[in-house]
Amino acid sequence: MSHTFCFHLLPGFSMMGLMSAIEPLRVANRFHAPHYSWRLLSDDGAAVQASNGMSLNVDGALDGPLSDVSLFVVAGFEPLAGFTPQLASRLRRAERECRVLGAIDTGSFVLAEAGLLKPGQRVTLHWEALDAFRERYPQLQPTQELFEIDGRRITSAGGTSSLDLMLGLIAREHGEALAIQVSEQFVLGRIRTRLDHQRMQITSRYGIHNRKLVQVVGEMERSTEAPRSPGELAAAVGITARQLERLFRHHLSSTPVTFYLGVRLDKARHLLRQSDMSVLEVALACGFESASYFARRYRARFDVSPRQDRHEAAPAPSS
Repeated sequence: MSHTFCFHLLPGFSMMGLMSAIEPLRVANRFHAPHYSWRLLSDDGAAVQASNGMSLNVDGALDGPLSDVSLFVVAGFEPLAGFTPQLASRLRRAERECRVLGAIDTGSFVLAEAGLLKPGQRVTLHWEALDAFRERYPQLQPTQELFEIDGRRITSAGGTSSLDLMLGLIAREHGEALAIQVSEQFVLGRIRTRLDHQRMQITSRYGIHNRKLVQVVGEMERSTEAPRSPGELAAAVGITARQLERLFRHHLSSTPVTFYLGVRLDKARHLLRQSDMSVLEVALACGFESASYFARRYRARFDVSPRQDRHEAAPAPSS
């Protein structure tokens, strides 16, 4: 049976996420009787500009027939900028028609905003937008996997993870051998499974291998809204605060307090750039009780104020 994929493009969508989804389908058709087809859609059938500034013509508008297709919402920066009640209504109708309703990159925001995700459903999105997603939809629990297949909801974290998702679907529908053939055309060393995390593990990101230090850094990344004291962090891994201080100085050339502050400020930057939360809301979500203190620390780290950083990071309007 043939399988049609429709990709609904939102302004500022991720070109990498889209092409990484389409190219495996094209290559699969080379090695197998053509089983896959794809169509690009937009709200009104007009061309859509990606986050890299390139515009793509589409095959039609979202209001066309979608019976038995797999529909993916493809987004990038500011996924809700183009969200409307009309889009939500059309997606809810599509949910009843489609074989699959899914999302690529930050498209999960659109599905959540339309009420098409439910608590307990496995869903993923780009790691940079995870904190903003959790703040906006606290009843949902997104994962950090490369992709998620949960019944009729299929989501990809975007970027090259869309390639891994499609290879997984090809293997499921036509066998592992075809998926391997396709992967070899892209010079992949291996096919990643959904359980591969999007981000490098703490040991790789920070170049540390001390087990207790890794545990503490992980706890810091999980506990940003209500920061824990060095003493609490040390006790959690069974060492003294002085031992923890030595570990940070030896392995990270920093102190626990300074490093923890950096973790919280990095999260704040992601929230500013990926959500519509106010500066005060971001400050509180990252453990800063004073907006003025947050702004001072933010400028010291990034050499720009929170408001300026949000403005400068916003994509330029399309012409």
